[in-house]
Amino acid sequence: MPFHTATEDRPSDVLGRTRLLRFSAMAVPIYAAAQPVVAFVPAILSRHYGIPLASLGVLFLIGQALNSLLDPVIGALSDRTVSRFGRRRPWIAGGGLLFIIGCAMLFFPPAGFVSVAWVSIAVLLYYTGAAATVTPLLAWSGEISGDYHERTRIASLFTFLSASALVLTLVLPAIADQLRPDDGPLRLTLFGILVLGTAVPSLWLTLTALPDRSAVPGEQGPFDLKATLRAVFANKLLLRVLASDTAVTAGQGVRTALLLFVITIYFGKPEWAAGMFLFQYSFGILAGPIWQRIGQALGKSRAAVLAELVQTAINLGLVFLTPDRFGLMLFLAFLQGLSQGSGNLMLRSMVADIADHHRVETGEDRVGLYYSVFSVSQKLGGALAVGIALPLVSAFGFDPRGVVNPPQALEALVLVFALGPALAHALSAALVAGFPLDSRAHAEIRSRLDARVPELVPAE
Repeated sequence: MPFHTATEDRPSDVLGRTRLLRFSAMAVPIYAAAQPVVAFVPAILSRHYGIPLASLGVLFLIGQALNSLLDPVIGALSDRTVSRFGRRRPWIAGGGLLFIIGCAMLFFPPAGFVSVAWVSIAVLLYYTGAAATVTPLLAWSGEISGDYHERTRIASLFTFLSASALVLTLVLPAIADQLRPDDGPLRLTLFGILVLGTAVPSLWLTLTALPDRSAVPGEQGPFDLKATLRAVFANKLLLRVLASDTAVTAGQGVRTALLLFVITIYFGKPEWAAGMFLFQYSFGILAGPIWQRIGQALGKSRAAVLAELVQTAINLGLVFLTPDRFGLMLFLAFLQGLSQGSGNLMLRSMVADIADHHRVETGEDRVGLYYSVFSVSQKLGGALAVGIALPLVSAFGFDPRGVVNPPQALEALVLVFALGPALAHALSAALVAGFPLDSRAHAEIRSRLDARVPELVPAE
């Protein structure tokens, strides 16, 4: 298989949809597994398999911490990987295998044999495999084209596939409840069939879809922690994008953390507990294609600002909710779905442009490192959301276990549900407004990179 050179990254070089779908295929099982592992697996293992809930909490906390710590390490190492198969493929292949084994253990636990040790190994394999797969895959996605707008198209396809996988995942509990209500093992089996049934072919499709170049031996010298940290924290453009994305994910996290309370307690509609997520995310499938066109028309940074201002307005609309205005809630959820992940999409695409800027200024290729810290910013935003939103509504007197919550506590719940995301999305827009790296500036950077003739190593 030929290697990918800088001269191939021309604006006219638009990759075919089939090849891009093949390349992005691994996003389906990765995102299909993410929601069940966090929301369903611990509860089912505790209730139906007798694993202590406290032990599960510690194990999954350690797993998520390990995942976050591994991201920048794997990103930096994959930037330097020299092999006949390229620099991203070996990590995705190894990580994909660990991911598949970990998912098999979590979703198909053998009855009577599941223990804390079994779950510990499964969680370790799952989170290590996910980190070793996602970070190099995102970095590779930023390398397969140097065209400013083509990168937006690639990022939008990832958004479309991840939203589709999430919708499929949310349908499965509803199916399980119709077949055998409260059957945890059945839910695990259905999740496992979806994840493993897509993971094995998807791994092969991703690994064989496009060429991957190997790092040039000695191009960046030996690993230097100080230089690595400096490449991140001295890059003002990267820090702006990271801060903006942290704000985005924090806003999304507040909404997600409180949505069930709003639906089941404020509106008194427990039958919509899972349906509201499915309703919103179903329209989220359309968000990627819609915002891809907006991004190509306005440019990434302007589209990101618009996306965050739209989400700010939608969340401010939630202030006008009352217990008898469930129709307004559905309408705003519909709008939320159409703008779902729109800001993340643009910001993720901008990371590759920032890596190009860094490379032309320093000669260092840091795209894997930059995508890894971008992943960390997303996880940080989600953690901040839960750490702030839940204690805040509790401080205002809201009790999810209470039979009756006082009116002021319910009002506080809705205000935090509305204003928390609104402020976070507004902050995200402010952080990225006036971003200097637009299509014209990036075209000049690509011209300077194309003028260099790197000694690329073929990847078979």
